Amino acid sequence: MIITDVSVKTFLTTTRRHADTAGHAHPGPEHKVKQAMLIIRTEDGHEGYSFGAPEIVRPHVIDKFVKKVLIGQDHRDRERLWHELAHWQRGSAAQLTDRTLAAVDVALWDLAGRALNQPVHKLIGAYRNKVRAYGSIMCGDELEGGLATPEDYGRFAEKLVKRGYKGIKLHTWMPPVSWAPDVKMDLKACAAVREAVGPDIHLMIDAFHWYSRVDSLELGRGLEKLGFDWIEESMDEQSMSSYKWLSDNLDIPVLGPESASGKHWHRAEWVKSGAVDILRTGVSDVGGITPALKTMRLAECFGMDCEIHGNGSMNLVVAATSKNCRWYERGLLHPFLEYDDGFDYLTALSDPMDQDGYVHVPDRPGIGEAINFEFIENNRVE
Repeated sequence: MIITDVSVKTFLTTTRRHADTAGHAHPGPEHKVKQAMLIIRTEDGHEGYSFGAPEIVRPHVIDKFVKKVLIGQDHRDRERLWHELAHWQRGSAAQLTDRTLAAVDVALWDLAGRALNQPVHKLIGAYRNKVRAYGSIMCGDELEGGLATPEDYGRFAEKLVKRGYKGIKLHTWMPPVSWAPDVKMDLKACAAVREAVGPDIHLMIDAFHWYSRVDSLELGRGLEKLGFDWIEESMDEQSMSSYKWLSDNLDIPVLGPESASGKHWHRAEWVKSGAVDILRTGVSDVGGITPALKTMRLAECFGMDCEIHGNGSMNLVVAATSKNCRWYERGLLHPFLEYDDGFDYLTALSDPMDQDGYVHVPDRPGIGEAINFEFIENNRVE
């Protein structure tokens, strides 16, 4: 029960995803990237794991902050350990990030499940064992046959519906695409998708998040005519007042915040201000499964849905334990990539989806990752 070690294994994994100069993912040739696995070990030999970018769990952060809080403590005291880490953020000179908190918290939950040989969503208290998924499309690009035109979006949407998705979310064109952003092009893509899939498929958009209020209003009113379920992050989320203004002026639900800092506390302010109609959380966004669940319950108290940003077993756990979450975000998807191929460091998908568009929550112990420990060991780097 007592934590004796916190360590990180960095390894190489193969991917076809490339980041552009603004950090958006696009398809490309196979290449190797570094991935990190955080490991928390107890005196009786149990271990918990989580994955993330090596920068999130770099040695200095683990040694100076995480080990000092965790070593010698009962791993079951997750709430106290999370608060002690969060308290250190103020004095860490911004080195101890919410994403680091998330990696630690996920590993602690995984440890609890593995130690008891139980899936974490059952330990928390499951609401369901499968969750409806929407296909989350990558940002637009300038690749021929990719996502370069509204017609490309329409063709790909038809393919996603055939795969079983009952909901689709568009990420439209953003810089460094040469001519982006453009509200009218966004609406053309949205119209092409609506025409391709018909009236019964749920559609959403995560728009360019530096639009002005006027641009956001134009986009939102166009989406209302197309019957979209929500508009998300069309403006910089540091301006909560702008979202209050947008929500007041649109009938389509406004969803957020996603990238705004402040964990569950700041999301409470968004609810109080009336800046959103659907709340947003995400394990990496708010600092772990623990605060993501707090956000979900917060929304439930106000009769609001709370949708989860991002995929992966950690976010699937939150969706499986929450009544007021309608969707699981599956992606990012692109015509040139096959999401169901999974990752080489896992032996099975974390979010297998059936032909009816439901992701089934794995019943493996812990958060549900089927880790290929041999692969990780054979591909380790310093």
